[in-house]
Amino acid sequence: MRSIDIIKRSKLYVSIGIIAVILALTALFTKGLNYGIDFSGGNLFQLKFEKQINLPEINKHLDALAVEIPHLDSRSRKVQLSEDNTVIIRTQEMSEVEKDSFISEMKVLGDYKLEKTEKVGSSVGKDLKEAAIYSLAIGSILIVIYITVRYEFVFAIAAIIALLHDVIIALGVIAFLGYEINTEFIAAILTILGYSINDTIIIYDRIREKLREQNKRGATFGEILNISLNDVMVRSINTSLTTLLAAFAILIFGGDSLKTFIVTLIVGVTAGSYSSIFIATPIIYLMDKDRDGKGSIEFKEEDDNYKEKIVV
Repeated sequence: MRSIDIIKRSKLYVSIGIIAVILALTALFTKGLNYGIDFSGGNLFQLKFEKQINLPEINKHLDALAVEIPHLDSRSRKVQLSEDNTVIIRTQEMSEVEKDSFISEMKVLGDYKLEKTEKVGSSVGKDLKEAAIYSLAIGSILIVIYITVRYEFVFAIAAIIALLHDVIIALGVIAFLGYEINTEFIAAILTILGYSINDTIIIYDRIREKLREQNKRGATFGEILNISLNDVMVRSINTSLTTLLAAFAILIFGGDSLKTFIVTLIVGVTAGSYSSIFIATPIIYLMDKDRDGKGSIEFKEEDDNYKEKIVV
């Protein structure tokens, strides 16, 4: 494969990432996030129908009901159907009159047993929001500590900037599309963080290995980073493509309940693949005071017992 001089165009690639983040933030602040009942509170209904029923039939009926009960709008509800004809419907918070009307109108689809009805208060949603923020913050802090200990603090800063790039772009796309923010979305964000940081760590390992080898041969810091990136680029792209193919298959053949999770994952994996190669390492280069020389970062063989080999 032909070598790509990524480091030479570091400012260009980082600028592309900044533009993408600005566009995502614009969508985020202009359209806002569509919080699901997990975060905003609402109602949950569990119905078990006596006859066979399908999801398109349920959604068509709910769309008709949404004219009188706006909380049943396709963007405000979440429907799950199991094999035993049990339907779980989550909606935004309804009044008692709307709730009674909904329960009555659902009989149009057939006889059913109301197995469960719950109301999620807004205070519970607030607690979930805080828990989600804390989980992301704690995860980021642990990543900084790990990378600082294993590599250098500048590596940790570059990794966190790359992760912020991925998360903001995912948030912006979901805000633009108007998809519901729920617990599955948080799971997708955490998956993106793990996936992206794993990709970045593999590149960092190769950089450390090459710094030990190439410094002895008189290579500059930029040349070493470029060699490292080109060594792992094919592996990184192939891994991302394999993940994206599986994700697109689920998006096409899976149900609507998985849409937010899968779309977030697709956007995040794509952004993460870009940031691992074209943002994290170029930022390390741009932050180094001696980037045009041998660089100020040096790993010595006696620094640790690192003996692993990276298979590309």
